[in-house]
Amino acid sequence: MKHLKKKYADKEGRELVAVCTRIALETKAEDVMVLDVRGLASFTDYFVIMSGRSTRHVQGVAEAIVGELQTKRINSKSSEGLNEGLWVLLDLGDVVVHIFYHENRGFYNLEGLWHDAPRIDVEALLTVQA
Repeated sequence: MKHLKKKYADKEGRELVAVCTRIALETKAEDVMVLDVRGLASFTDYFVIMSGRSTRHVQGVAEAIVGELQTKRINSKSSEGLNEGLWVLLDLGDVVVHIFYHENRGFYNLEGLWHDAPRIDVEALLTVQA
């Protein structure tokens, strides 16, 4: 994230989580959940997990997140699954966004797999975002 606009250069992971969460809710993503995996995972600090009603909805949510972050010069390190729309993963470094087709979310059960991770209140997170 070295090519960020100065305004966003110092954004912490939690602020990036708030941006991703806001976009997810604006695009009608369902069951948005944020897990704080600091100390539990070495590859990221936060997971943002959500569901879409259809594969096209999953793709649309992912594209909206990527599009808005690109306007802030925040590019994902990698993304997976965008063409299929069953499980899209956006690796933003400090934040990993998981967008599931609603029928696949339960099968992978990331919330259960990372049950030790504290959950962050989405409403409180959004009230802090500027």
